[in-house]
Amino acid sequence: MRRSDSVEARKKDTREKIELGGLIAKAGLRYEKRALLLGLLLDARERLHHDAERERLTAIGAKAFGHDAQ
Repeated sequence: MRRSDSVEARKKDTREKIELGGLIAKAGLRYEKRALLLGLLLDARERLHHDAERERLTAIGAKAFGHDAQ
């Protein structure tokens, strides 16, 4: 049973990484260098400490998905 838990955890992790990669592609950043992408994400992480910035970025993302911010 322990092995199947491990397999399921790996599958879940893989699925999550594929979804995150899909977000990079959807944002039109597929061909950017990895260092740039990481820099963007690290900068965004710092900006998320401010509620107004979090709300602004959430609204932009929701619009890109085609629905209201949630």
